[in-house]
Amino acid sequence: MNNLSQSLKTGKQKAALMIQGTTSNAGKSVLTTAFCRILSRKGYSVAPFKAQNMSLNSFVTRDGKEMGRAQVVQAQACRKDPDVRMNPVLLKPNSNTGSQIIVMGKPVGSMNIHEYTKFKKELIPIVHKAYDELANENDIIVLEGAGSPAEVNLKPDDIVNMSMARHANASVLLCGDIDRGGVYAHFIGTMICLDSIEQNMVKGFLVNRFRGDSTLLTSAHEFVLNKTGKPVLGVIPYLNSIAIPDEDSVSFKNVNLKNRDISDSITISLVDLPHISNATDIDPFYLEPDVNLRIVRSCKDIDDSDVIILPGSKNVISDLLSLYSKGIIEKIIDTARRKSAVIIGICGGFQMLGNKILDPYAIECQTGNETDGLGLLDITSILEQEKTLRLTQVYDSQSDCHISGYEIHHGVTNVGSESVPIMKSEELQPTGARNKDNSVWGTYLHGIFDNDKFRRAFIDTIRIRKGLHPLGIIQSSYNINNAIDRLADCVEESTDMNAILKLLGLQ
Repeated sequence: MNNLSQSLKTGKQKAALMIQGTTSNAGKSVLTTAFCRILSRKGYSVAPFKAQNMSLNSFVTRDGKEMGRAQVVQAQACRKDPDVRMNPVLLKPNSNTGSQIIVMGKPVGSMNIHEYTKFKKELIPIVHKAYDELANENDIIVLEGAGSPAEVNLKPDDIVNMSMARHANASVLLCGDIDRGGVYAHFIGTMICLDSIEQNMVKGFLVNRFRGDSTLLTSAHEFVLNKTGKPVLGVIPYLNSIAIPDEDSVSFKNVNLKNRDISDSITISLVDLPHISNATDIDPFYLEPDVNLRIVRSCKDIDDSDVIILPGSKNVISDLLSLYSKGIIEKIIDTARRKSAVIIGICGGFQMLGNKILDPYAIECQTGNETDGLGLLDITSILEQEKTLRLTQVYDSQSDCHISGYEIHHGVTNVGSESVPIMKSEELQPTGARNKDNSVWGTYLHGIFDNDKFRRAFIDTIRIRKGLHPLGIIQSSYNINNAIDRLADCVEESTDMNAILKLLGLQ
């Protein structure tokens, strides 16, 4: 029995490590994933925890509940099944001022910021109960904060950063993104905004996404130590192509994907949406040597595409109208008519491809609405009050593949006579539809391209359509477990793990 497990038998405080950040997108989720795997590999029972997550990348657990995708990856890093207690509150923005609120895996309604602030008081005992149960079942909890603990206007109602650290009695590591610049000012400024108890909970800093020789940072680290009394415990290098899903579409929104300089390739274009969700559906394509990825934000971005993907959306009708206003819908319809590219819709994007989207219960529109789709598939989608949340296995006859994925949608889609139902589930219910020449198709299944065999068969079909030779054999393996191990190796080598283990009482 290890020392920590022995101490737990005697009723001592459970170990808790918390990763907070100086800003959003500082790398908290990825670093939390890394520490989950590092500690798990050392033989401890570990679980992740994030009290409140705002993300449009979500996942369905085995018991049909919804949680943030980042905590699902962190659960995988701990070699555990995803459990909604790891992310008891999930906010899914559906407008600039409001979000759908998911509590313990189930939607409880949509709220604006003022309504949600009042509602938080009811969430505190739920969040603490979820944490306490996980802590009782595991040796170590690795917590993740949200945004920054230094947002002084949000601190009075905080349930995810320092208030959660206090409840867990966690050792806090504050990470910052040096690639953005100003990371040491962020460290010092954040500490100034914390009260004395919170400052004492911060045990050190992690410099994330550094390019270069870390010995050049010695004087900066000494400066921070003198100003705050806290050491820098790690300098993590800038990592490319880790193939670990992002927490949300922040990174996706902020960069344009770099085209590979390969003549013998296909171009897949993903249409950006104001409320894009589960953009991680395209992650496996990053690994393919013969695929160029492009993000569509204007009509000109569609030119020369071999595949155009309409992704998931948290507000399908609003996003569809946005695409109409930019002229992108007309461009996609013209592309489909000329059959110059294959058009694919996933979840909300699937609904957009149809004739009509009906919202009789005002799920997305305050007064209810009926909206014309692209008319590329003979389908009609109705947004129902009950949300579909399930893991699904389907069989795709064209690629002879059994595919596992998950569904998260309010829509129920009826397929008309001019389209063909596809991807039947184990219950023989279709989860998608295509037109008769297979140049337009859609599905409710998220994670469809994670299957290596299906993905290669799909790419080779597009290669043949373009006049290129199919490669035939699988070119890349989308194995997230291996990616987590590579991440953990890098973070463990780049941090003072002995010091971190001592903070946790493990040495």
